[in-house]
Amino acid sequence: MTYAVVGSGVVGTRVVQHLTSLQCSPALYTHKQRSDYLKHSVVVLACASPHAQIATMLIDEGISVVSVSDNVADVMALLALHDRAVQHNARLVVGAACMPGMSGLLVSHVAKAFDVMDEVHVAVHGTGGPACAREHHDALSGRAFGWHDGEWIERPAGSGRELCWFPAPVNAWDCYRFASAEPMLLQRIAPSLQRITARVSATRRDRLTARLPMLSPPNAEGGMGGLRVEARGTRNGVRHIEIVGMAEKVASVAAAVAAHTAVRVNQCASGVHVLGDDALPNADILTAVLDSGLHLHQFVGN
Repeated sequence: MTYAVVGSGVVGTRVVQHLTSLQCSPALYTHKQRSDYLKHSVVVLACASPHAQIATMLIDEGISVVSVSDNVADVMALLALHDRAVQHNARLVVGAACMPGMSGLLVSHVAKAFDVMDEVHVAVHGTGGPACAREHHDALSGRAFGWHDGEWIERPAGSGRELCWFPAPVNAWDCYRFASAEPMLLQRIAPSLQRITARVSATRRDRLTARLPMLSPPNAEGGMGGLRVEARGTRNGVRHIEIVGMAEKVASVAAAVAAHTAVRVNQCASGVHVLGDDALPNADILTAVLDSGLHLHQFVGN
């Protein structure tokens, strides 16, 4: 197996570091060097979205792809490539980052604690590199999707304030609905869910300026980020809640997830997959991510 990483930003360079530590000797390219990708077995798309056009080209050559994109339109276009991937015996993993990505792994992980899991509510704090920061800025405008009692609902992005507690040192942040593909991906991996929400932390300034160009250039990387997954359901006939999360830099989580997904992507059947679905070795990927130095926190009640 030979590996290539497209994107020389914060996430891309850390994917290379992970793959190098696994003795995979990855090549690093910019998104403009498209003809050079074709000599590799697996390509990680860690550049700014959209990814669908590049993924299509790679799939047509029988090359497996791991995408970190979380743009709603781009993710929908990637999911539509399933039949094409099957035809060319290629694999495409969509949303292999922090949220989506790690969130799907955690949903798969906590599902074992339920007889029936019927709700999942996820929230994220912080951003990876500049492209991620721009994506989150734009995601606070427009429309946000949710899954409610078996039906898709739309609400204004930036609405639905909820105080979400992340693991220390991130702690509590006001979080809001945002334009995210996360609900669609979680509903795909767990069709029994009746309610799915996705929120992102934001300040009042973030919400007021979401429909304007970013007032200042984004930092090369944000500070400490956080991920929170709250699952609800029944166990032994009573209501049960599981809350797990991480306090890490978002780019570090995304890079670890993408890299360890890449080295295992060909263990699944050809087609399009989402982290957390039964076709992927989710437990192995999660274990490898945590072994790379990231830490999982779990809320323990009375």
